[in-house]
Amino acid sequence: MSGAPRRLLLLGGGHAHVQVLDAWARTPLPGVELCLVTPYARQMYSGMVPGLVAGHYAAAQCAIPLPALAAAAGAKLRLDAAVALDAAARRVTLAGGEVLDYNWLSIDTGPVMDRDALPGAREHALCVRPIEDFVAQLEALLQPAARRRMDVAVIGAGAAGVELAMALAWRLRHAGDGASRVVLLTGGGDPLPGFVPQVRQRCVRALAGLGVSVRSQACERIDAGELQLGDGERLPCDLPLLAIGASAPSWLAGSGLALDERGFVATGPTLQSRSHAEVFAAGDVATRVDAPHPKSGVYAVRAGPPLAANLRRALHGGPLQTHVPQRRTLYLLSCGERRAIASWGGWTAEGAWVWRWKDRIDRAFIARYTRAPSAQ
Repeated sequence: MSGAPRRLLLLGGGHAHVQVLDAWARTPLPGVELCLVTPYARQMYSGMVPGLVAGHYAAAQCAIPLPALAAAAGAKLRLDAAVALDAAARRVTLAGGEVLDYNWLSIDTGPVMDRDALPGAREHALCVRPIEDFVAQLEALLQPAARRRMDVAVIGAGAAGVELAMALAWRLRHAGDGASRVVLLTGGGDPLPGFVPQVRQRCVRALAGLGVSVRSQACERIDAGELQLGDGERLPCDLPLLAIGASAPSWLAGSGLALDERGFVATGPTLQSRSHAEVFAAGDVATRVDAPHPKSGVYAVRAGPPLAANLRRALHGGPLQTHVPQRRTLYLLSCGERRAIASWGGWTAEGAWVWRWKDRIDRAFIARYTRAPSAQ
């Protein structure tokens, strides 16, 4: 690439990269060729997906159009997905066969979900990730023409599983389909492990209020029309939703990058790869080995500004800044109807006012990246 502009390749259109593009649109860096690779033309904001599922938003209200953002930043856009990365050669191979070289690389593709984590999941389950695929498939199933009485099971009782279970219960009840049933399978223990007891108690009450049955059994197998549970019970199920933990993209395994024990990109205080200084990573695809924290969209959003700043500093050859993830995080959990639960350290609250608070925050985030930079 001698004689060519320095190329910064943004792999993935995640929450952090949206902010990198916005920063570039405001202040372009001459002599740098910016390229965005993403399989989707929009970025679904994960914080609004439960509201979308519940029927409170249309899909367009929860999405950031990436072509417009890329154009404002002067970035070339490739609507494709990575299938291989050779960090030593500084080369990314795309699903369509194109090979892209880079001088600097930033990865924010988000995690994937292991569709083979449970026998039968690949054939019969609807996986929560990738979010864009999940939203499209679920909306098709919930259209009035396709909807019928359904036995729904949400497998996984973290924040995503709990919010989706309540959203689906509200959506089906609001549609007048009172015969449908939603079950939340925790795999052992209470919903929302890792949250303080007061939040878990509020969550259990909210689930019960919506008629969601919480079962502690683990799902051992997914078959057509039923689930095989750990105690031998066969649970009727028309729509199994897989909301288990995130997995790393398989193409990272042969990349040559330093990875953590689960296969995610290992990064340090400057969001750089621990093995390749020209590679940065943020969001759920990365693990801060020096400051571990949960894989959550909240952390991905907060990493956006320091990632943008450090990419600019790296291209200038300047000193990089340390990003310190927040020690306490504000969680606003949707409860199906227009109510939500707030959690900040040991403080917790719930009600319609928490939903309005969350709604204002979420809408403001979308609006920031769907307006022309000159109007901001």
